[in-house]
Amino acid sequence: MSRLSGNLRQLVSQAASLLAADPAAAEEAARQVLGEAPADPGALLVLASARRRRGDASGAREILEPLAKAHPRAAMTWYELGAVRAACGEDAGAITALRHALSLKPELADAWQALGELYFRSGDVAAMEAAQAQQRKYALTDPRLRAAADALAANRLAEAEKLLRDHLSASPDDAEALKMLGDTLGRLERHGESETVLARALALAPQFDAARFSHATALFRQHKPAEAIAELRRLLADKPNDPSYRNLLASALSLTGDLEEVERLYAALVAEFPSQPQLWLNYAHALRTIGRGAEAAAAYRRCIALAPQFSAAYDGLANLKLAKFTDAEIAAMTAELAKPRLAEIDRLNLHSALGKALEDRKSYGESFTHYAASAAIAQARISWPADANTERVTKSLRLFSAEFFAARTGSGDPAPDPIFIIGLPRSGSTLIEQVLSSHSEVEGTQELTELGQVAARLARARGKEDTVDCLAEISADALAEAGADYLARTRLYRKTSRPFFIDKMPNNFLHVGLIQLILPNAKIIDARRGPMAACFSAFKQHFAQGQVFSHDLTDLGRYYRDYVALMAHFDAVLPGRVHRVIYENMVEDTEREVRRLLEYCGLEFEPACLRFFENTRPVRTVSSEQVRQPIYRDGLELWKNYEPWLGPLKNALGPALQNWRGG
Repeated sequence: MSRLSGNLRQLVSQAASLLAADPAAAEEAARQVLGEAPADPGALLVLASARRRRGDASGAREILEPLAKAHPRAAMTWYELGAVRAACGEDAGAITALRHALSLKPELADAWQALGELYFRSGDVAAMEAAQAQQRKYALTDPRLRAAADALAANRLAEAEKLLRDHLSASPDDAEALKMLGDTLGRLERHGESETVLARALALAPQFDAARFSHATALFRQHKPAEAIAELRRLLADKPNDPSYRNLLASALSLTGDLEEVERLYAALVAEFPSQPQLWLNYAHALRTIGRGAEAAAAYRRCIALAPQFSAAYDGLANLKLAKFTDAEIAAMTAELAKPRLAEIDRLNLHSALGKALEDRKSYGESFTHYAASAAIAQARISWPADANTERVTKSLRLFSAEFFAARTGSGDPAPDPIFIIGLPRSGSTLIEQVLSSHSEVEGTQELTELGQVAARLARARGKEDTVDCLAEISADALAEAGADYLARTRLYRKTSRPFFIDKMPNNFLHVGLIQLILPNAKIIDARRGPMAACFSAFKQHFAQGQVFSHDLTDLGRYYRDYVALMAHFDAVLPGRVHRVIYENMVEDTEREVRRLLEYCGLEFEPACLRFFENTRPVRTVSSEQVRQPIYRDGLELWKNYEPWLGPLKNALGPALQNWRGG
């Protein structure tokens, strides 16, 4: 070039610096350079980038295709070409260009991000996650954190945690390191700690969007949907089209019952990203919840077609209980299971789905083998503290005497709003909920975690691990505050003006004493089913979370036995306080049981309660399709087909095998 090349280089640099804030000015500056040096590659690159940023992808491409060909080792040119091809909808070509750019300059964090987004659109989840890990690594401003980023990318979580804690001991206000530690703790499923660490990162750097998204994720995983939604709304205000934000928002809204918006969000996402299997899976779950079973089955199968390794789609299809698996689908699941490096969670899902597929074909021995294999994997992941649960029940039997409750008459919040449905899962609680929510004065919500959270807060405030250990010392004012706290926290889930609402978390049978103390006018309904049927149904069901006791037949028997003993105790010390619905009785004489149920709740009989299957309300449990049909007897004695393998369950049930109905 001429002696003006130094000035030209400075002008190119100035033009490039304008790209992010003012691409029009950058384009004008680039044109000035090109007026002097029409073939200058730096100026051409700035001009192309400015055009892309102003929405003229085809104009940018006219420059970049020949420029990249002429400069095959110019990493930034190939990055821009990848971005432009993506904007033109040519994802395969964009991936090729970006991969070439990164082979030349691996530290291009923006290129890794763009590549991750393209893999997301294509549905290649593993490649997307790998690209995102590299983007996080190279986006770090502090090179001392690279080793921790490498450990995170390789899933060496304990190593990553140690490296990050060591770093933070010297630099406690490093928001970037705090964000990484929060992510590490989240992957270790220590979500409470993750929330705390990420909140600290945001206090230091309120505009740190990546930390805010991680914070929203930690909140969501702890069933704090209102807080998660607030974070996501804030993020979406700046980036309304971000698919990750919208996906998590839909998941959080599904917890609060805002299912019309959930369906709209997922419908839009699968339309925009039709090759993304995770979105199809989430959309299928949402469709199942709102009662569009045939569409849900199609969405699950679309997910499977896109990614046969997406085992959760097979499990979702099994839980739908509408469509039988085809020979081809059974063969595909069997082939996936044969893969040597299959992840644990995928083995669990596939064994569970194959158990259902073979049950439908009456191959009960093979079916049980798969159910048992699925349960064994789940148990190895999280074991159930059976002794601790029995001890907790024993402490409750000692504490909750008739005299204890009499001395606290008048305690708690007097509101009559809640109707608690308790018991074991798979014992008819969803059916009872559907019957009651068909009444004009009752709103069904879902399995709420708020009562357990209230109990935990009461215990923590007094330095105890278990609420039973401190209830005797809690004042009447504190009990009333706890009741009001529960009512305030559950308001989020109430979408109508109906005076009563249902909380059908089955495990709340452990909190009957607490309910009596903090919400003395709430109704409590014990949904009970015969022990063999209830326990085997729970054993073969892969629950998304909780119900850890269901992974082992002996644990199941002990849990059921403890449950029956505790409820018998409350029958004795609080006669008539808890209303029992025997599932088998509901099947045999539905109208009689429905009338008894409504009478207990103080509700007038309404015919709609007998036509509960016409209720179009969302249903989130695996019984969603069953309660949209009239009552049928088919499943009452299904367990008998598996009786040869249920010896450990029978032995553990002990006397509860015979006296399970109670008084």
